[in-house]
Amino acid sequence: MRLRRAAHCLGLAVLLAACSPSPAPVRTPSPRPLTTASPTVAPAPTATPTAVPPPPGVILLVLENHSYEEVVGNGAAPNLNALAQHYGLATHAYAYAHPSLPNYLDLVAGSSFGITSDCTDCNLSGQTSLADQLTTHGLSWGAYMEDMPSPCFTGATVDDTYGKKHNPFLYFDQIRNDPAQCGRDQPFGAFYPALDASTLPTFSLVVPNLCDDGHNCSLARSDSWVGGFVDHVTGSAWFRGGGVLVVTYDEGTGSAGCCDGAAGGHVATWVASAATPPGARLDTPLSHAGILRTVELLDGLPTLGGAQCACSGDLLGLLGR
Repeated sequence: MRLRRAAHCLGLAVLLAACSPSPAPVRTPSPRPLTTASPTVAPAPTATPTAVPPPPGVILLVLENHSYEEVVGNGAAPNLNALAQHYGLATHAYAYAHPSLPNYLDLVAGSSFGITSDCTDCNLSGQTSLADQLTTHGLSWGAYMEDMPSPCFTGATVDDTYGKKHNPFLYFDQIRNDPAQCGRDQPFGAFYPALDASTLPTFSLVVPNLCDDGHNCSLARSDSWVGGFVDHVTGSAWFRGGGVLVVTYDEGTGSAGCCDGAAGGHVATWVASAATPPGARLDTPLSHAGILRTVELLDGLPTLGGAQCACSGDLLGLLGR
């Protein structure tokens, strides 16, 4: 009886299984291809040129009537030779012409404008000088003349110590006829107070009297004056802050020249700055217009006259630029 009932249940189970729908197959989704994102390459940063700031100012000291060979290595000029040892010297510098005045004009305007003498009654109308450039660009200038009796003094001479022929800015009408501009041309007594207070203008022209510049007195006497001047300048906060001192002679004793027109003789030109390596030498040609070019390049100014030509040279190599 039990066997018959078990068989009956088994048969029923088989019948039910046969009638049940087959389970739907389980589909395994095909793996999607992985999309690899292209890496985003950040643009390389553009290098911003680092502008070299202009110096707080340039002092140009002009001495008189000695050639390179008369000064460099001469025991009568220990201070000037020490300047070459401690700072820099341009060994192939040449003055513009003879006599004095054309050289001073070339130093501040890149041309003598056809003047070939030391005239004191000649004037320049409508001509541009470094002073005009500086003023136009919001910068400043000053001239400091030893033994000049008063600012904007237009006389030809004072005794035998001051000469207008060594004061080039007073030959330009637009300076001489403008009291504010002409007042920047002043006695040397104003120089040291401005230096000590760090209030010197962007460009300072310094001319000693006719003895201290070596025109009427010995090289030894002039060198002694230069020694005191250089010590005061290089010991100042103005100098430590980046000021530049250039010392040159207006003319040499011969007609040696360079630079497409300069023929005033071989002269020594020194550069002193905190960036000038001791004993540095510049052996490429340099004219007075090249000294002007140096000042204009440092201050971002257009170049004037002979300074427009790279053939005039420049002093940037002695300034680490």
